[in-house]
Amino acid sequence: MPQRILVVDDDKSILKVLRGYLEESGFEVLLAYDGEMALHTLRRDRPDLVVLDLMMPHRDGWEVTRLVRADNTLMATPIIMLTARVEDTDKIVGLELGADDYITKPFNAREVVARVKALLRRTKLDQLQAMPRILVTGALRLDLAQHSLTIQAKEVELTRTEFNLLEALMTNPGYTLTRDELLEKAVGYAYEGMGRALDTHIRNLRRKIEPDPDNPTYIQTVYGVGYRLIGE
Repeated sequence: MPQRILVVDDDKSILKVLRGYLEESGFEVLLAYDGEMALHTLRRDRPDLVVLDLMMPHRDGWEVTRLVRADNTLMATPIIMLTARVEDTDKIVGLELGADDYITKPFNAREVVARVKALLRRTKLDQLQAMPRILVTGALRLDLAQHSLTIQAKEVELTRTEFNLLEALMTNPGYTLTRDELLEKAVGYAYEGMGRALDTHIRNLRRKIEPDPDNPTYIQTVYGVGYRLIGE
């Protein structure tokens, strides 16, 4: 799967140029024209990196960066801030809010691509070094390295699909994953008609992890959307 880059700018000519260069380098490119659209795309599509213009309508780049860094499900997303403002104070504010890099306009599109690749390499290395191998929610303890689940120190047997589903939910606590997202993470693909299969897997998983499967403590149904993990 190609890595996905979200490019956010209210100047469509800039979007066109960056999209062309990034796609030529093998990336999948998502576009947004203002801050509100950027946040929606971030939450829906989970891009691997964001190239974010500073001055935009409907939430500027500073506010988008602040909101991303305050959201547990998005806070690790790498951000390259892109702006025509060159004052050092603007750069410092952007970096203090959580931007990872800063490029001023006018820019060389090839340099933007090079910065994107460098930041993705650095992010991947950081993730490998810091990746938690054990996820904990309430009494659930999911060991990713050992591929095992324990509940209050008692091991619980899970199928591969059940393990993948639980890992997806525990990796995104409090965030609603759509049915298609869960299927992609659990079995690697999703197509129309698989919804009942997902419901069956969730039902079986609840039987194994919930104190009362009919009144779930952990896996909450979000009707018409999907499921989310709750609990401390």
